[in-house]
Amino acid sequence: MKLSTRSRYGVRLMIELALNHQNGFMQLSTISQKQDISLKYLGQIVIQLKGAGLVMSGRGKNGGYSLSKSPSDINLRQVVEVLEGGISLVECIPDSDCSRAGVCVTREIWKQLSDDMASKLEKISLQYLADKSAADAANNYCI
Repeated sequence: MKLSTRSRYGVRLMIELALNHQNGFMQLSTISQKQDISLKYLGQIVIQLKGAGLVMSGRGKNGGYSLSKSPSDINLRQVVEVLEGGISLVECIPDSDCSRAGVCVTREIWKQLSDDMASKLEKISLQYLADKSAADAANNYCI
């Protein structure tokens, strides 16, 4: 499975929001500049994340976007599932109506691999990634 740019950019967006979580709302234009991602594309991504309840918006001078819950309560599985429409290596796994389901010897392998990937993503919180990002930035500081 190859994750789409939507998921990769969505995770970067969510990390920025996690890094800024204590400071309130953040403008998409700021995230766009910091992450070098098209503002228009970020706008499409944030709509999906907001619809899933992972992000909230605020209006006005200090408006923008913020995480709807603590970064420790949001994991990568949630983000990827929203942006990819699920986590599956092959199309037949979530489809129980597959005509070959009863005779396909590899279906169980693909299901287990998909489950393993979902489990791994579930263990990685936005807080972990924000902490790692902050530590990496501090270690790369130069004068």
